[in-house]
Amino acid sequence: MTKKQVPAFKNEDEERAFWATHDSAEFVDWSKAKRAVFPNLKPSTKTISLRLPESIIAALKVLANKRDVPYQSLLKVLLAEKVEQELRHGQAKTA
Repeated sequence: MTKKQVPAFKNEDEERAFWATHDSAEFVDWSKAKRAVFPNLKPSTKTISLRLPESIIAALKVLANKRDVPYQSLLKVLLAEKVEQELRHGQAKTA
């Protein structure tokens, strides 16, 4: 089966609109697809301002020092773990 040619897009918005109304199976033979691994791909980040009590920051610095990591890095790890835990817990309730 011959697949359609993907059109050229002027910008991301035009491409996004196109794919919102078209099925990729019309353009790609997914039976020939291979799984790809991108080990060096880093997730996008966004800077935020967060006000925390000084006591929490002090305790975080103590924990980070014990693990020999920067406290901001430890905060990201702890936050990610808690978010994942909450998401799993929420899925268990709805299942």
